Amino acid sequence: MKVLVTGGNGYIGSHTVVDLIDNGFEPICADNLSRSRKEMWAGVQQAAKQEIPLYEIDLSDKVAVQQLFEERGDIGAVIHFAAYKYVGESVKDPLLYYENNLNSLVNLLSCVNKHKVKHFVFSSSCTVYGNPEKLPVSEKSPVVSPQSPYGATKQMSEQIITDFSHNSDCRFTLLRYFNPIGAHPSALIGELSNGRPENIMPILLETADGTRASMTVFGSDYPTRDGTCIRDYIHVMDIANAHTKALQYMQKDTKPEKVQVFNLGSGEGVTVLELISAFEKASGKKLNWEMGDRRPGDVVAVYADNRKAKEQLNWQLQYSLEDMMETAWKWQQKLDS
Repeated sequence: MKVLVTGGNGYIGSHTVVDLIDNGFEPICADNLSRSRKEMWAGVQQAAKQEIPLYEIDLSDKVAVQQLFEERGDIGAVIHFAAYKYVGESVKDPLLYYENNLNSLVNLLSCVNKHKVKHFVFSSSCTVYGNPEKLPVSEKSPVVSPQSPYGATKQMSEQIITDFSHNSDCRFTLLRYFNPIGAHPSALIGELSNGRPENIMPILLETADGTRASMTVFGSDYPTRDGTCIRDYIHVMDIANAHTKALQYMQKDTKPEKVQVFNLGSGEGVTVLELISAFEKASGKKLNWEMGDRRPGDVVAVYADNRKAKEQLNWQLQYSLEDMMETAWKWQQKLDS
């Protein structure tokens, strides 16, 4: 099956491309490179051990999306990663997020029925659960008022897909990620921001290698075991493999549901200070960090009930928190070499 991977040069997209090839799929990628670097693509193809088509188009351009589907008329599935993802940036510039994240999805869906695409996997987020009252969160946990415009775009996207599915023969899987970190074990690909990163792991890595003088932990007064936010960290290759499993599941599944939802997390909550300690232990590097005020848009704690994905997708975690730290540091050292 030929699979269109949008945002295929990005962090999770690039790792998924490699996993798809390892499992017999044929990915075709679209990425406007606005949030990724072109040099990553050489590593993707090296890790995959083959050349992969990359279309440098903006998915917000409806005509460009239509032309891609017409040129590649044999697309059997879409995995949609392409979206802006920084919570803080979305608070500062919400219109940027609504315009990019929603328009790109609508343009893709407009081609799904016309070109008889059978399967669609959407990159969603645990932000749809907001600040949950009960942990861990399951797929049945309430979707509540979002804490940021980024979270709002994920909720809106899920609703758009659900509404669209009623008049489509396509099957949809919504994968709600928790916090992907780590890198490919080969260190050929990893998280490579185009610009100043806002996610914790690249900030931590830049602090470790001296690119940053120090890092800030946002908030010390949360009602958690050490006062810092709790998140569910999961290795990017485990996240990537879940997309492959989702496609395999949809190919075999005969259930009538047009839209299915799965949480993708480790099932364990880790505080920011615990994450810092785990990295220091794995890398042997002492991090220079300071405590700061809370950051707008951050929730207190969230981690996953991942049993549904394990049971239905036959998805199993292969990487520990130590593996996440070690592969991330190996990737950063390669960047610095």
